[in-house]
Amino acid sequence: MDRPKTDSVLVFSGLDPSGAAGIAADIETINQFGLTPLPIITILTAQNTQKIDSLEITNNELLEHQFKLIDEDMFFNTVKIGLLGSSSQIIAIAKLLNDRKRLNIVLDPILISGANENLSSTEMMEVMKTQLFPLCLLLTPNLAELNALAPGLDEQAAVASLNCPWILVTTSDSSEVQIEHRLYHESKLFKKFTYDKLPNKYHGSGCTLSSAISASIASGDDVDVACSKALEYTYQCLLNAKKLGKMQYHPNRTSSKPI
Repeated sequence: MDRPKTDSVLVFSGLDPSGAAGIAADIETINQFGLTPLPIITILTAQNTQKIDSLEITNNELLEHQFKLIDEDMFFNTVKIGLLGSSSQIIAIAKLLNDRKRLNIVLDPILISGANENLSSTEMMEVMKTQLFPLCLLLTPNLAELNALAPGLDEQAAVASLNCPWILVTTSDSSEVQIEHRLYHESKLFKKFTYDKLPNKYHGSGCTLSSAISASIASGDDVDVACSKALEYTYQCLLNAKKLGKMQYHPNRTSSKPI
């Protein structure tokens, strides 16, 4: 299936002042794919590589105003969604995207931080599942996030319970030395991607991956091709990661060019 190409990706994401994750990761990654990010910040955070101390959610009116000004002036057909701040914000974003129509939406359901801090609530997850997931082309939960979204179900049933045509389940152990990412289409396993385990903890790998997928889709690639390219790019970023803080490593997003 040929997808129309565009030169930009609209991004809803949070601000991580450490530069490892969130909007900084999105901008760096999308730029590496030769596209222009159109960033709308959903939430301000006070955090570093060790912890998140506080959050400040963007006012819905400002967020809506930003989106509408960009939409009336610039063409985009791909949207990447990262950290979300509240149920009302999720509803506001869902309405904007539903009104816009004909969008390729990639959602990284960030529910738990790299330091294992909860970033969502049961109510937010339910609103996300009913309001946003049906609008999305692809979800990119890690295994812990999938379990939080569909507790008590095995992986296949959990994927089937989420109303989205493509789901990439990331970073699950397939052996002592390898990890496996599994891509599902219409609830059926479509493809497996296996990589050697890396020794460190990383901050921003999920943001890097979902932004890379979004940029690849915006460039005209099909979902499976976009996932393959993005996973390889992200792995190279982690292989060349930088230790800038005291805890988690920064993916080195400028060290590798996409395939």
